[in-house]
Amino acid sequence: MAAEVFWADMRTEKGKNLVDKVAALWRKAGFQRAIAPEDLVAIKIHFGERGNLAYINAVFARRVVELVKASRGKPFLTDSNTLYVGSRSNAVDHLQTAIENGFAYAVAGAPLIIADGLKGKDYYEVPVNGRHFQQVKISSAIYHADSMVVMSHFKGHELTSFGGTIKNLGMGCGSPGGKQMMHSDVLPKVQEEKCIGCGRCRRWCPAGAITVNEKASINAGLCIGCGECTVTCPERAIKASFKSDPVVLQEKIVEFARGAIKDKENKCVFFNFVMHVAPECDCNSWNDAAIIPDVGILASWDPVALDQASFDLANAQPALPGTRLDGHEGVKDKFLAISGYDGTPLLKYAEEIGLGTRNYNLIKL
Repeated sequence: MAAEVFWADMRTEKGKNLVDKVAALWRKAGFQRAIAPEDLVAIKIHFGERGNLAYINAVFARRVVELVKASRGKPFLTDSNTLYVGSRSNAVDHLQTAIENGFAYAVAGAPLIIADGLKGKDYYEVPVNGRHFQQVKISSAIYHADSMVVMSHFKGHELTSFGGTIKNLGMGCGSPGGKQMMHSDVLPKVQEEKCIGCGRCRRWCPAGAITVNEKASINAGLCIGCGECTVTCPERAIKASFKSDPVVLQEKIVEFARGAIKDKENKCVFFNFVMHVAPECDCNSWNDAAIIPDVGILASWDPVALDQASFDLANAQPALPGTRLDGHEGVKDKFLAISGYDGTPLLKYAEEIGLGTRNYNLIKL
């Protein structure tokens, strides 16, 4: 059976701006049914790395906060700490970054709670009985939330081809220890002919696995597979490779996503913001130019259908000139062209394990 996916495009007019469209999507999808009075409602959102500007604007989060309060829920904005070195690897820096990026209470209207605590050690092991994991490490605030509104920025990704709701659920709701479980199959390799020996990768490596002696070298025994070096290298001299199959990382993310929403049937709703579709993740301390025109905002009760619809709409757009898609005009899968990885196995496995369906009816507001 096809799932309903609701779509609000980017066109606006007097009395109907983009923030109003979030409320229109909420009402059209009937999201208020997910929230009971006094529910503690996790609004799962990426606060953006310091220096990145592609993340979802805090004003959109405020409107969702208002909608949750109108349903007599008690909202809080939340995300989990990161595995890599950056401005969100502990709760103090994470909260400071969130506030600097506009998510202060005065703007968003809800408390900020880092889901896995001060140093990422506050999590629960949730049984999933998957292909790769019997149980997954889900951040405590996600686990304990009564309801969840998941706000995801749909964009490209350097390891998984693209990222949307499923990645926000899986990687975003896992503790740093859980993230390491997911990344354990990643093994970056230095392309020596491109390496200039600048040492930036060494400075960003959280495991101390990189040494530089004219050229960078990665100690596979110390590497935790976070992939940070692949995106911090200014020469793109470090390429992500995998110990087995790139699909394994995607399937692991799906199993964590399953754990994140387990026992929350009919209590989770999902938004994808297909706007400023950058070629890489919002975890970077920069964002490259958007590769396609903005598509709009999509909403659904089904995370798989939502990501499939977002993927299809994004690939239906023309490539923007002067971006990472230069030289790839007319390709069927823009995210594959940029990353070198096919992201659709994530959708296939998510459907296979019952996270949702790839079949959808697109309903445009």
